[in-house]
Amino acid sequence: MISLDPVFDGQTKGFPHAAGAATLSEIGARGWRLLAQDLPLPVAVLKASALEANSRWMRAFLAPSGARLAPHGKTTMSPELFARQLADGAWGLTVADARQMRVARAAGASRIVVGNELVAEQDLAYIAQAMAGDPGLEVFMLADSVEGVRRMSAAMAAGPAARRLSVLVEIGYRSGRAGCRDVAAALAVARAAREAPGLALAGVEAFEGLNQGLPAAEGAARVSALLEDVAAAARAIDVEGLFWRDEVILSAGGSAFFDLVVERLGEVRLSRPSFVVVRSGCYLSHDVGLYERSYAELLGRSPAARELPGRLENALEVWAYVISVPEPGRAILGAGRRDIGADAGLPKPLRHCRPARAARGSAAPPAWEVVQLNDQHAHMVFPASDDVAVGDMIGLGPSHPCSTFDRWRLIYLVDDDYAVVSAIQTCF
Repeated sequence: MISLDPVFDGQTKGFPHAAGAATLSEIGARGWRLLAQDLPLPVAVLKASALEANSRWMRAFLAPSGARLAPHGKTTMSPELFARQLADGAWGLTVADARQMRVARAAGASRIVVGNELVAEQDLAYIAQAMAGDPGLEVFMLADSVEGVRRMSAAMAAGPAARRLSVLVEIGYRSGRAGCRDVAAALAVARAAREAPGLALAGVEAFEGLNQGLPAAEGAARVSALLEDVAAAARAIDVEGLFWRDEVILSAGGSAFFDLVVERLGEVRLSRPSFVVVRSGCYLSHDVGLYERSYAELLGRSPAARELPGRLENALEVWAYVISVPEPGRAILGAGRRDIGADAGLPKPLRHCRPARAARGSAAPPAWEVVQLNDQHAHMVFPASDDVAVGDMIGLGPSHPCSTFDRWRLIYLVDDDYAVVSAIQTCF
């Protein structure tokens, strides 16, 4: 069972050695300050003001279209952040598997999108049993095969629930990930889902996120083509009267092209009402690499986004000491691949603090750069004339939040002066 108020002590990375133990809910009252060296480094923190700004921005972006948000929980796997997203108005939560669904339910989610076609009997049995035991639980699952539909239906038959398991036909593209490759395949899945006991055909969806990293125009063109395939499949399924629900769900799942998802899927017209569900997971924390670049491209595409007040901000930082300056212009930091992800690029130095000199520190100069990560070390280069010394504290911004959250079980929420105001757990 997941504890929503676990106990932490010095065996947890980032927890002060001499602080005894504390439950998660007690941490905010301890009076710890990062820049006063109350926390052992490396340590991960979330800027509370950036979290609020990002949540506010996404709500403002989606409001005019009526699109709904079911953020993908795999980014943070934090019950506390899940609860925040639900309190902020999220329509539901997306998860990748049955275990993640357990965490989402513990956080209070009653509407869950399983962003895969699950085939394992024990996973499907858990979902069927959860729905049978909780009449208020609504689950949506992706399907791109008749066999997958058969397995879902068999599980639901073995554990009858008050409501049906909702199915979203998944559309894919050649050399991409899962998903039907053409309308004929989508129709076959839809027909099977319509006839399968215990299932309800709810809509059509896709995952467009793998088109990141391409030239901006090419990525947008590929995503637009995929969304048109979603629309074509939805229209074909609608013509045959296969949708079970009164409202059809049209959805896509990435964090880089949600503007195109809202625009293109919002234009689809069927014989019954439809609505768009966006499953972006990284908007809440953002980053300084992958999604910052994607956000800049989004602003270039979307006049509506450019007109919104504020912007998405990086909220997640990993702080480390300078533990060596072995040669002019090179510092070794006490954090590495075990502490911050590098799958989408190396982290970026954001803040510099010399504890004896400045309470708040200052922005790291643009010329400072992390050029290499080892398991426990980062190599930072800088102009040889800059003042960098052993014992300095460096705040690093990740290039990709997904591969940084999973390095930490405990992450502190801090104010703009880096005073700890609360904390979150992660359940990877």
